[in-house]
Amino acid sequence: MSATWTLLAAAISFGVTALLGKWMIPFLRKLHFGQTIREEGPQWHMKKQGTPTMGGLMFIAGILAAVLICVPLYYANTFDETMLMKVRLFGGLGMALAYGLIGFMDDYIKVVKKRNLGLTVIQKLVLQFAVAAAYLVTVSLSGGGTTTTIPFVGTVDFGWGYWVLAAVLIVGIVNAVNFTDGIDGLNASVTFFVCIFVMMIAGVLSLFSVSILAVSIAAGCMGFLVWNFNPAKVFMGDTGSLFLGGAVCAVAFALNLPILLLPLGVVYIVEILSVVLQVTYFKLTHGKRLFKMSPIHHHCELCGWSEMKICFVFSVVAALGGLISLLLVLFGV
Repeated sequence: MSATWTLLAAAISFGVTALLGKWMIPFLRKLHFGQTIREEGPQWHMKKQGTPTMGGLMFIAGILAAVLICVPLYYANTFDETMLMKVRLFGGLGMALAYGLIGFMDDYIKVVKKRNLGLTVIQKLVLQFAVAAAYLVTVSLSGGGTTTTIPFVGTVDFGWGYWVLAAVLIVGIVNAVNFTDGIDGLNASVTFFVCIFVMMIAGVLSLFSVSILAVSIAAGCMGFLVWNFNPAKVFMGDTGSLFLGGAVCAVAFALNLPILLLPLGVVYIVEILSVVLQVTYFKLTHGKRLFKMSPIHHHCELCGWSEMKICFVFSVVAALGGLISLLLVLFGV
């Protein structure tokens, strides 16, 4: 029965997202919600100037429709999952939506207010930590503790430090997913593979509501790729990338295996580390650069890789990270 709801969720999420593109892309174009390309980026990106952004609204709608239809139907036919599990799931979805709202604010400022950098770094971080804190408080009030499972180690209690580490991890991954955006199809492709493996892991652990959420995210990404694959007809914007960051964190915490964000999110982590290393090296050497450009997908571009090659290679790396995560759960949990 659980497989039925999983397949239905995938169909709804993909269908809603892909079909919305027929209406939303012309609508965003009519509103002149076009992407402004930064001059310091690869020069050939300038041809993308004016491509509609905020397209993440398409898969947000698809994922919401799938989860809100299929998870209640699944719960109506099972009594296996606790109230804490349900809070983690829907609280995590709420967290993802809140991050999507922050992204929408950022996109709105860029597009409508014509401030290319959007929200300031401080504004983003304050809002992002506030959302993470709200989610973690909700989990705590619902009976969530400070223990988590680490493969081959077992259950570990971090005490009050768990909440601090969890907040830092959530905000870090959300921003890492955001940095992974910037090339046609890249973020959606990588996140598709991440969530496909989360779906498998949730199935192994018999957490089928998490499988439904994970497959909804994966299918939403695939539906978005119908319009976002190179050459992209729409960009997800910060609206979409911050939502995806929150959604990836939501499924990992719903599994009570946030440690898996390290192998699952290997591409995201490499992307954000490339930015940190570039900035640090630039400051220490008074103007020298470690990479031709960061995040690292732009370095690959400037080395001559096509956007399609970058999507393929990074997706393979994401799939390998997902496979490692699955093996860790199969043999270590």
